[in-house]
Order: sequence, then C-alpha cells, then structure tokens
Amino acid sequence: MFTHSKAFSSFSTDNIQKAKSFYADTLGLVVKDTSMGVLELHTDGNNPIILYPKPNHVPATFTVLNFPVANIDTAVDALIKKGITFEQYGGEIQTDAKGISRDNGGPAIAWFKDPAGNILSVMQQ
Repeated sequence: MFTHSKAFSSFSTDNIQKAKSFYADTLGLVVKDTSMGVLELHTDGNNPIILYPKPNHVPATFTVLNFPVANIDTAVDALIKKGITFEQYGGEIQTDAKGISRDNGGPAIAWFKDPAGNILSVMQQ
C-alpha cells in the first residue's frame, strides 16, 4: 500500500531558532524555513525531515534521527570539537569513553541530543 509513498519523518522542538542553528551550524545540514513555521532538514537523496515547534514539547526517550557515517570515530571526534556531548550508557548498552557502543550485536553507534533534548545518533555504516 505504501511501498511507493514518499514517506518522511518529523519530530518536535521547543525552540525553532535554536534548532535551526544547531542543525545548520553545528551539524552542517541544509535547513530551510517554510511558510508554515516549520523547518525542513535536507540530506542527500532523502525526503526532508520536518522539525516543528511545539510549546509543550517533551523529548522522546528514544532515538528520533540516525546519521549513518563511514567512520564513527572520525564523526564523533568532529562533533566533540563542535561542543557535542555524547551520552554515556552502562548496563545493557555499554559505551566507551567517547560515548560509542561497540560490539553490541549491531553497528557501532553513539547518541547525542539536540537543544530540545531529542536523541540523535551517528552510526557506522
């Protein structure tokens, strides 16, 4: 039914201007304002990701956006230089000193938050 649908993802933020600065300036994405007051985050070959303002925003407790990268260590190091702090997990999900979970049954992955507290990740392709 939806196989050929041009599906897209969206999530909320509590401050659209902080979000715009973070996604454009810190993460280097192409960010476009729309006439409806929402942001479009553009990545190559994908539909835009919609980021909308929500006054009573509550950050999700799960990852809302994943960025596949060729080299996770290079990506994490570059983001740390830009002031990103990576989440540290123990228990079932173990992260190293950089915040990277390795040998977890899947790809190496590291989680960080946007200014609204939404959880994002970089993951080894």
